[in-house]
Amino acid sequence: MISFFYNLPALGIINSDNTAAAAATATAAASTADTSSSPFGGLSSFGMIAMWVAIIAVFYFVTIRPQSKRDKKLKEMQSSIKTGDNVLTTSGFYGKVADVGDDCFVIEFGTNRGIRIPVRKSDVVGIQTPKMTPSKPESAN
Repeated sequence: MISFFYNLPALGIINSDNTAAAAATATAAASTADTSSSPFGGLSSFGMIAMWVAIIAVFYFVTIRPQSKRDKKLKEMQSSIKTGDNVLTTSGFYGKVADVGDDCFVIEFGTNRGIRIPVRKSDVVGIQTPKMTPSKPESAN
């Protein structure tokens, strides 16, 4: 194909005295010759596949795998909750587990533990006791 562009003056398609047009045609032919081997600027199809595999692997190890580990750990924690454990819900309420069902807990809320509310197991985010330290009153100066 390159030889075709160089032979245009000999074929009579371009006048030999029109050197600007011939130079532009030769430059265009030379620039297409460099990138005609691969549409991706020199990367072979194997190189492109390897690049996509590497991008997907990095995406998996940075985002998907850590999230699945956290989910697995949370499910293990939720399945280990038993009656009498102090828990924290997703809404930020602390309570004590009064009863364990198949898909929910009955949690006692309040200071006198008189309020019992069923809560889905997925809404419990931790087993912990609230840190209730009395605040020091500010002295009036």
